[in-house]
Amino acid sequence: MNYTIRGAIVPGCFNQNEGYESIDVQIVDGRIAAIGSGLEVQGTAIDGTNKLLLPGFVNAHTHSSEMWQRGSIPPRPLELWLAELYDFSPLDPQHIYLSALHTAAETLLTGGTCVVDHLVLIPHREIETIAAAVRAYREIGIRAYVAPLIQDQSISTGIPEGGAEREHEAFPRTTEEVLAWLTEAIEQFHRPDEGICMMPAPTGIHLASDALLKGCVELSDRYDLCRHTHLLETKAQKLIAEEKYGYSAVEHLKRLDFLNERTSLAHCVWLDDADIEILAATRSTVVHNPLSNLRLGSGIAPILKYRRAGVNVTFGCDGAASNDSQDVLEAIKIGSMLHNVTDLDYREWITPREAIEMAALGGAIGLGMADQFGSLTIGKQADLVLYDLTNLSLLPRTDPIGLLVWGRPTQVVHSAWVAGRQVIAEGQLTTIDLAHLQQELFRHSNWHSNRSSPQAMAAESHYRSVMGLKP
Repeated sequence: MNYTIRGAIVPGCFNQNEGYESIDVQIVDGRIAAIGSGLEVQGTAIDGTNKLLLPGFVNAHTHSSEMWQRGSIPPRPLELWLAELYDFSPLDPQHIYLSALHTAAETLLTGGTCVVDHLVLIPHREIETIAAAVRAYREIGIRAYVAPLIQDQSISTGIPEGGAEREHEAFPRTTEEVLAWLTEAIEQFHRPDEGICMMPAPTGIHLASDALLKGCVELSDRYDLCRHTHLLETKAQKLIAEEKYGYSAVEHLKRLDFLNERTSLAHCVWLDDADIEILAATRSTVVHNPLSNLRLGSGIAPILKYRRAGVNVTFGCDGAASNDSQDVLEAIKIGSMLHNVTDLDYREWITPREAIEMAALGGAIGLGMADQFGSLTIGKQADLVLYDLTNLSLLPRTDPIGLLVWGRPTQVVHSAWVAGRQVIAEGQLTTIDLAHLQQELFRHSNWHSNRSSPQAMAAESHYRSVMGLKP
């Protein structure tokens, strides 16, 4: 279908000193066909009066299946939190399907039109896991980059040795087996024309061998895919890199040719100035996940330093058990305001307009798709969101983008399109029955608290020792 949005409010440009204007936008054959005033109606007319029109945001890093442990894991650093996550991960593809729907729904309803799902897999049922998530994303209509979270080393190797001699269980899949099923998944599910893209995505240097990392580079190059990984999320990971390589993890990824303009790197909390120079030179993208970094005590990524160096930065919610939400607007708010306490020079603080550009165009840049979506530009695919400026949480009338980014907007998305397909109308999802999804999520879950994780208990003593904490 075609649409004409009439009289919507848009920023003059992504410049804090510019004002707003009222315009019409034509969506024809999935793309932005015209922008102007008094345009002839093509297809369905959408009243944009008192509504803010923006490009859709990219939820550039999350783990959809973590949703089943939302609100349940106690305060722990990543390495112990991860052990608990693995002990209670979902083992049913139906759960994967439902959690992907949930992740997509929350992303869409908070302004996101694209999600990068670093998908946690059911062991030995990897293809089934991916198929379940892909089915969900197709049904709901979000643009999805499915990045199966792969590793070839056991979870215990994700804690520094600290001079101790520890034995680690062998990972149940060899490197060759992991790369083989990943290749199968790419050939089966990578359908960019249908809004589903695959990404080679090792979990990180702390759980991946060089052979696996090189294999991901080879697959990325062979199939022309983006690649994705966690990078130096915690201080422990920085120590692991020093133990393994004797130099920076960023330098190591550079030597493996992992870094380029289509590489996105989640977290990047513990980087030094030389690392930042490498990211800028390789045109890699940093995905800022402020809420999970706070939730797990990982630290505050030096985002202002990255921006000064010319590194592209965008935002991610991270998984719903390390953030406990998939609210993209919340991630943008915290991710921009947090750095007001890390740098006294207020002239470099992130403005609301800069924040939405980071979330939309910055996300598209990280996926190598800046020429296809991420801005209100004629010829680009129509990934667009209309926000209702009469909503109570966006009143009284002041600066629309300031209200959206700095406020606490709730249920403010009026309409949304992904590649020209309307997926939200009048504040309601058009592609799935949200009430039925809620019922299914309730039916497939149970109240619980104070679970005991065997892996976390086994790892805690060594973790405290190597991190210099009291026994």
